[in-house]
Amino acid sequence: MKKNYLLTPGPTPLPAQVLEALALPIIHHRTPQFQAVLKEATEGLKYVFQTKNDCFILASSGTGAMEAAVANLLSPGDVAVTIQGGKFGERWTELCKAYGVVPEVIDVEWGKAVDPQEIDKKLKANPKIKAVFTTLCETSTGVTNDIEAIGKVVKNYTAVLAVDAISGLGAIDLKTDDWSADVVVSGSQKGLMLPPGLGFISISAKAWKLIENAKSPRYYFDLRKAKKAIDKTDTPFTPAISLITALNQSLKMLKEDGLENVFLRHRKMAQAAREAMRALGLELFAPQAGSDVVTAVKVPDNLDGEKLVKTMRDAYGVTIAGGQAELKGKVFRIAHMGYIAEFDIIIGISCLEKVLHQMGYKFDLGAGVRAAEEVFLK
Repeated sequence: MKKNYLLTPGPTPLPAQVLEALALPIIHHRTPQFQAVLKEATEGLKYVFQTKNDCFILASSGTGAMEAAVANLLSPGDVAVTIQGGKFGERWTELCKAYGVVPEVIDVEWGKAVDPQEIDKKLKANPKIKAVFTTLCETSTGVTNDIEAIGKVVKNYTAVLAVDAISGLGAIDLKTDDWSADVVVSGSQKGLMLPPGLGFISISAKAWKLIENAKSPRYYFDLRKAKKAIDKTDTPFTPAISLITALNQSLKMLKEDGLENVFLRHRKMAQAAREAMRALGLELFAPQAGSDVVTAVKVPDNLDGEKLVKTMRDAYGVTIAGGQAELKGKVFRIAHMGYIAEFDIIIGISCLEKVLHQMGYKFDLGAGVRAAEEVFLK
């Protein structure tokens, strides 16, 4: 018998309480009953976003929220800074191009965080820049960027700061208001412990000024419509009723734990995963800017990284993630976000050890598990 374990950076495992909420009978969305659910969910999101700004729930993946940010903030011909340090930073550039926005790209070596001073240089050199698009956690590389430091730079300019927090929200700290993040986007299937299908976006007063004047075409993702609707505790189009009902449950769980405890749990799991990799003689891909969301590890020389991931999944039921784009076959990624606890990490490390041993990699069996256990026992 094979039992399955999900240790990927999205989708993540679902708590029983969320599964139960998903199974509740459907209700109509234009009713006081759903309005109460929507109001509670929106207020709960503000708690997790750490904001007093407007928050909207979209029936889309996180990429839909990213597209909504670009389409609503900017007009064709506008200039924006995009930070490319991995696949998802590149997505900001691709979205800008799709809407006729001119991207001023800052290329960052994969595995490293962006230097906020590079952003400052761009903004000083071109006062026409209207937005800076960056990423909280670059999931493809396991890197966390310093949004607080970036926010201190951008707030001194007329440009707005937009942050992709799709994999980071609800797992690592992001003080939206205190760190001057004007637009934050996220998705449901990561730290918020839900299935894919919901996108989220928060908008500051500074960002609304751009939205009111933007000329890009928009219809379904028109945040002006969302604003008019939410002021009446409604949505402009049919919402994902069951997912929003389940969202309420996951937000309650996060509130009960308290954000600081949630962040601490993720930090400890990340530390355990990294210490385990070091104990196995493996090299971390981002040793200086490693994320508490996902740990990226270099595949040992002469080993087939794709086979490693496939064997763990298909033979033993433990699903981790491989590398993307130029990192395909060169790294593997172990997630520690959302509804994942210390014994899930132990199981993942144990399975990794087994497969590495079978593939001929030399190390002391049990060394990784022991290192992780020592972190958890502190």
